[in-house]
Amino acid sequence: MDIHQILKYLPHRYPFLLVDRVLDVEAGKHIHAYKNVTINEPFFPGHFPHHPVMPGVLILEALAQAAAILSFKTLGTLPTDDSVYYFVGIDAARFKKPVSAGDRLDLHVTVQAHKRGVWKYKAEARVDGQVVTEADLMCAQRDLPATAEA
Repeated sequence: MDIHQILKYLPHRYPFLLVDRVLDVEAGKHIHAYKNVTINEPFFPGHFPHHPVMPGVLILEALAQAAAILSFKTLGTLPTDDSVYYFVGIDAARFKKPVSAGDRLDLHVTVQAHKRGVWKYKAEARVDGQVVTEADLMCAQRDLPATAEA
């Protein structure tokens, strides 16, 4: 999937869209996507000016965005304005190496379970084939409350 297709599956936009391309996706099973990390990222001037490192929470967010694409592909649907896909849990998160400008962050997510709109995944981010982050993620799709018109 190229960026144009990704934009159909994720409501995120710059500077919070953290998936650049999907290389492989098998509905109900797994996804392999990536994020090109560049020196132009808006977080680098503050994290850290003398040694730019991608914040770990954003690596986890990139994995969750890849997971969302996998879930929508599995369900055969696209997101709507009437619902939102929430990141609801992180377990066993480990940060093994820093991610820096110039790295390609490969995002690997596998579905572990899906029940009543709650998804569990095994997620791993790699740079040059080496694991930099791993975690168990939970996400849930929920309908937004109706808003009253004035």
